[in-house]
This record gives sequence, structure tokens and C-alpha cells, in this order.
Amino acid sequence: QVQLVQSGGGLVQAGGSLRLSCAASGDTLRRYEMGWFRQAPAKERDFVAAISWSGGNTYYADSMKDRFTISRDNAKNTVYLQMNSLKPEDTAVYYCAARVTGEYEYWGQGTQVTVSS
Repeated sequence: QVQLVQSGGGLVQAGGSLRLSCAASGDTLRRYEMGWFRQAPAKERDFVAAISWSGGNTYYADSMKDRFTISRDNAKNTVYLQMNSLKPEDTAVYYCAARVTGEYEYWGQGTQVTVSS
């Protein structure tokens, strides 16, 4: 079983950037596909980005693909989400998640990202 601990996030002005980190423990990160999700108040949890086990393939929701970048450093057991050109509508709680296959099984605690106008 893997445990995921997130860091980063906070308050940023529109147009600014943030980098979220998700550090894994209890298991090697290399075993898992990793994803980022977000949930705004009173909204469903939405997919943001994902990265394959070795980092060779990345996937993005259409609204984020030109602004967000997911990456992983398996040696550090950490996955990142670099967020650029942030907009107020990006305000949400962001979660990292891990899976071997199928649905994401393990989740981080969530990190608040607030983008002011």
C-alpha cells in the first residue's frame, strides 16, 4: 500500500504559477500510474492530468493541457503538477492519486489552490 503526501498550493494571482508535489511512501512510486484531480466547492471531482509508470506518456484534460504539466521523479518517489497561467476558475482542492490499473485506489490529502482575480 502506498501513502501519498501533498505539498504546495496556496494563494496566487491570476496569471501566476504554482507547483504541487506529491510524495509517496510505503511503496515504490514506479509501480503506479499517477494522476491529479481537482474539486471545486459544490462540484464533482474532475480529472486534471495523469502520467504513466515510467513517465513516457502523459494525459491532460482539455482545459489544462496548454497550461499544466505533470511529471514524475521515480528516484525521489514524487510526482509534480506544474500549473502556469492560472485562472480564477482553477480554484479548487487538488488531489494526487495512484493506481496500478483501473480506478485510482490511493489518494493524497488534498491541497487548496486559490487563484485571485
